[in-house]
Amino acid sequence: MNGWEIMGLLIVGHALADYPLQGDFLAKAKNHTAPLPGMPWYQALLMHSIIHAGFVGVITQSLWLGLAELVIHAATDYAKCAGKISFNQDQAIHIICKAVWVVVVLQPWARGFL
Repeated sequence: MNGWEIMGLLIVGHALADYPLQGDFLAKAKNHTAPLPGMPWYQALLMHSIIHAGFVGVITQSLWLGLAELVIHAATDYAKCAGKISFNQDQAIHIICKAVWVVVVLQPWARGFL
């Protein structure tokens, strides 16, 4: 697979994970500033981030990039919920991460490491 194909799949995975697979429940439950009663916000944020990590891990075939996605996605969404970044900044960070994953995957040195 070339870089454009990987990037396309990562963007499709992101769209699926951030919209239909997140749904209204996770979108509200992951917000630490307005948690849903009976649902720990950190659990919802973790589950949402794991969905994203799964897409990245499967598409890039890298556990390490999946884990990096999990951490960065959770931190970015936490910042968005805290009002530190806007929705558009949140989405830009997510897409920039996908571009970084593509660059890493295409590096010859990374093949044995990932």
